[in-house]
Amino acid sequence: MEVKFDPGFIQHMSAFVPNIEYVYNTLGQFRNFNQKKQHFKMFYPKIQSLLKTYIGFYLGCMLWAIYIKQFDDAKILNNLCFGGEYDEKESLSEVDFIIEYIEQLKKDAKYYAGQEFVLDETSSKILENYREFLKVNEGFVKTQTTNDIKIPQSLKIPADLEAINKEIEKVCENGKLSELLPLAGQIL
Repeated sequence: MEVKFDPGFIQHMSAFVPNIEYVYNTLGQFRNFNQKKQHFKMFYPKIQSLLKTYIGFYLGCMLWAIYIKQFDDAKILNNLCFGGEYDEKESLSEVDFIIEYIEQLKKDAKYYAGQEFVLDETSSKILENYREFLKVNEGFVKTQTTNDIKIPQSLKIPADLEAINKEIEKVCENGKLSELLPLAGQIL
């Protein structure tokens, strides 16, 4: 049996770090505080949406791993990470950037938009658990079969794996990875 490394998530992703860098480079071009404020308010909903998409993606990766883990020793297809050299800092760089950026976003939302940005507890747990998931799997550089996947002890295995798969299929079609967020309680 063979399973895909990515069920179809990546086609709906837009790189987090370059997008955030673009926002702040754009803000940096304005000397006038009111212009910065105006532009930040324009970017703010897009930043929130990007963040939600990424958190949904991270949850989706964990859900997918849990789903495919049931297939004993199935070959994993198209693992772009396989064969590389594991570098923990590099492997965790994106999720660490996002975790750090959330603290910055809280300050910037208050400063530029006069709004409170609060990351819900579930999203925080997803980020923590995804970071651990990446670590225990060493960035998936040695993952060739489903037997190579390690599920951290902090994650639960849901009873209905087929329901999880149906939701994954749905979001891979519609591209709304944040729609996976209600499933978080099944594994966290």
